[in-house]
Amino acid sequence: MPDTEKSKKKDGALTGIRVLDLSEYISGAYCAKLLGAFGAEVIKIEKPGQGDPARDVGPFLNDQPHPERSALFLYLNTNKKGITLNLTDQAGVMILKELVKDADVLVENFQPGFLSSLGLGYEDLGNNNPRLVMVSITDFGQTGPYRDYKGGRLVGNALGGYLYINGDPEREPLAGGGEQPAYQGGVHGYVGVMAALLARETTGSGQHIDISIMECMASLHQFTVNRYEYSKMIQKRIGNRYQYSHPITIYPCKDGSVSLCPSTDDQTERMLIMMDMSHLLEDPRFETGFHRLVNADEFDELVKPWFLERGRKEIVESCQEFRVPTSYVNTVEDLLNEQQYRARGFWAEIDHPEAGSLPYVSAPFKMSETPAQPERAPVLGEHNDEIYSTQLGMTREDLVRLRQGGVV
Repeated sequence: MPDTEKSKKKDGALTGIRVLDLSEYISGAYCAKLLGAFGAEVIKIEKPGQGDPARDVGPFLNDQPHPERSALFLYLNTNKKGITLNLTDQAGVMILKELVKDADVLVENFQPGFLSSLGLGYEDLGNNNPRLVMVSITDFGQTGPYRDYKGGRLVGNALGGYLYINGDPEREPLAGGGEQPAYQGGVHGYVGVMAALLARETTGSGQHIDISIMECMASLHQFTVNRYEYSKMIQKRIGNRYQYSHPITIYPCKDGSVSLCPSTDDQTERMLIMMDMSHLLEDPRFETGFHRLVNADEFDELVKPWFLERGRKEIVESCQEFRVPTSYVNTVEDLLNEQQYRARGFWAEIDHPEAGSLPYVSAPFKMSETPAQPERAPVLGEHNDEIYSTQLGMTREDLVRLRQGGVV
């Protein structure tokens, strides 16, 4: 960032909080990214020469693999400084312990027991800094019979119960797109850190936060667990339909799809009037939302042609006129051009020395006095000299020796 821009930067909500981000891939990196967005000084610590394995994950700019042009890494590591440090070398362990002395938060997502085996568990680091808040984000948590198992997107969705209830009732269970379990782990880690920092204001002490991605996914259920507890009914897959009423669903149209949500009978009545199909309400199969749900296939067969003859814009505008909740089913291209996002400044243009200027998702919540201030991700080891010299007082000769020894 140019000096003129640095001078204009305002303090954030978390200015003065120092975070060490030891994590790899998504969950921990996203937690630390959110902390950095609101002013925390986040120091990303990576393996010398290799860096975070997320650097090797595409898509890459112009489809040319490059460790500084991974879209995943660039997105997950905004608002961070970057250093390299070999934690499997004893000198690297000692350096991290020195960094921890002045840190408020440490974020990690290694397998349970890995850091403890290096002498870097919470018990060790807490002795160095009793005010340290450490968050560990793993697939199954630090305890329990699954703690040492490997997980992932499908495992998180499956064991969290979401795989079973998603998809067409006549087909196999369906996972949601993307790495949602990992991002849920990151969000919950961020919330846990904020709560621990508030608690520290009262107690004066830090604490260890144990995040299980499996539990994060299980905590998202709305009705499924309660229904089973109350009536022993297991929710089945219902595709694009809603379990209590119809037509809360998705219909294909001439140029894509639209999502309808007429949640009351009067909204459905207005929708059918709009379509010149109000006579369907006189059919006992369709007189209420429950009846329409029971006879959803027959209802859809009658109304789908109306949607297929029209484009998304016409359908949504007609529904707005008749006060029927509806929306476009946006593609990624639609997201970038969606006027609501643009009006709220949701897309932030960030320039990077290797990847150039690209639009990034900004923080999904806005603070009136201390808004997020997006900055680019670091190149590998970019801030080694600054952090090691300024914070630890190392000389240039020290750094040369550590580089030659593969420590930084």
